[in-house]
Amino acid sequence: MAKFTKEEFINGLKEMNILEVKELVDAMKEEFGVDPSAVAVAAAPAAAEEAAGPSTVTVVLANAGGNKIPVIKLVREYTGLGLKEAKEIADNGGNVKENVSADEANEIKAKFEEAGATIELK
Repeated sequence: MAKFTKEEFINGLKEMNILEVKELVDAMKEEFGVDPSAVAVAAAPAAAEEAAGPSTVTVVLANAGGNKIPVIKLVREYTGLGLKEAKEIADNGGNVKENVSADEANEIKAKFEEAGATIELK
């Protein structure tokens, strides 16, 4: 049997009517034990999600850890808040920086974790 290229296969499909395409799909199910329509439907959203990914994330302080002073200093550095507001975020958790790139968020996360804090990226 001759091997088809993708282009030849697609051109052949274009010439088929709906009933012939359905028969082809059924034959593929029978021959290979796989439903090609289910694979295409499942793969499309996964591929789109991988390609897109989050363009921006929010850095959230989950826990300041045992030594809060360095964490408060970092909160002040990244938020521009005063001492009282920064201490409140260190005590209760909260957003440190919103709508930042994933690379910048990972840098911020590394600094906070170095200070003993727990950071979540959302």
